[in-house]
Amino acid sequence: MLSPKKLKYRKKQKGRLKGKAYRGSSLVFGDFGLQATECGHMSAQQIEAARIAVTRHVKRGGKVWIRVFPDKPFTKKPAETRMGKGKGGTEGWVALIKPGRIIYELEGIHEDIAAEAFRLAGHKLSFRTRFICRRL
Repeated sequence: MLSPKKLKYRKKQKGRLKGKAYRGSSLVFGDFGLQATECGHMSAQQIEAARIAVTRHVKRGGKVWIRVFPDKPFTKKPAETRMGKGKGGTEGWVALIKPGRIIYELEGIHEDIAAEAFRLAGHKLSFRTRFICRRL
């Protein structure tokens, strides 16, 4: 799974997701992309599951770029623990996703194969996505 090598602070506050993504909202590397249309958190496990769905459908053809990285830790307290005693330990890593953010890019395959691959990948995520392509 993806995770940062080192961090300045071990734990981060939750924060709120609002607004649109202006950075990372256009196709840069490939011809096809999977774009988020809602806010959400994308865990390292979801990133990997969707990547595997794409590469399996295209039968390891083409080239895939992952445009998000899980750099925010989330914490969890153990089950059946009383209130208080501080914040829980780091449980995993998430990437913050805003509407408009490109999550994956793909090139080197036909458009309808790419659309189906990204449809399968979108089912692995907890927010809505759409397929976009570069018009040449």
